[in-house]
Amino acid sequence: MRLVHRPWRLAAEAFALLAAAVVAFPLYWMVLSAFKPAGEIQSDTPRPWTLAPSLDSFRRVFQQEEFGRYFLNSLFVAGSVVVLSALIAFLAATAVTRFKFRFRTTLLIMFLVAQMVPVEALTIPLFFQMRDFGLLNTLGALILPHLAFSLPFAIWMLRGFVKAVPEALEEAALIDGASRTRFLWQILFPLVFPGLVATSVFSFISTWNDFLFAKSFIISDTSQSTLPMALLLFFKPEENDWGGIMAASTVMTVPVLVFFVLVQRRLVSGLGGAVKD
Repeated sequence: MRLVHRPWRLAAEAFALLAAAVVAFPLYWMVLSAFKPAGEIQSDTPRPWTLAPSLDSFRRVFQQEEFGRYFLNSLFVAGSVVVLSALIAFLAATAVTRFKFRFRTTLLIMFLVAQMVPVEALTIPLFFQMRDFGLLNTLGALILPHLAFSLPFAIWMLRGFVKAVPEALEEAALIDGASRTRFLWQILFPLVFPGLVATSVFSFISTWNDFLFAKSFIISDTSQSTLPMALLLFFKPEENDWGGIMAASTVMTVPVLVFFVLVQRRLVSGLGGAVKD
């Protein structure tokens, strides 16, 4: 039986390696182009390697006066969305799981419906809403929309983790004298923390890579722009600086990789718990 299934297993592994190579090749080409000298980037016969790596593209990126500010703005916006969405989603998921109230099912369905609405369809209404709130050209105009878009997914996903915690555990904690608040933060929160990590990855990536909201809501005050807007500095009317574009894109990717490395173990257990649920 093992011999019969082995060819299929080898074929599946070969297909997985091929798919991984197809997905990884654009990233490889981006990093390669970032290290290529200008002559090789503009060559009519591009090669998938370079014998003369150069840091000139990275120097041009870090020599941009606003690049550091853009980086800090992106870090602040993404960090704020991750922390706020995790806390609010945890409390909301606990509420819709542990308490029974009218329209609870309707509320959960609305969370799913919210995920079906294209972001592009809401950009113009959100623009007018941010204008009425006086938040245009501020980082708050980026934090609030991303927080609103990340919460439905986070609440729906965390609901499964909260539901997996037996109610008998809460009853035992209350009998031992623990208050509901103490049970919430000292017992329930650590148990659902892997789920919080999994949802935080989604919030971080969607916020960090955002270009649409940053372009739409930050109009005149460039000091409030985020890192994706830095790519526009290398698009020039006469000729695009592809080396600078690839170098800036590589720099943008590094924080995402660092975030994945830091939460890798929690992320695997979190996604496993979501699938199990």
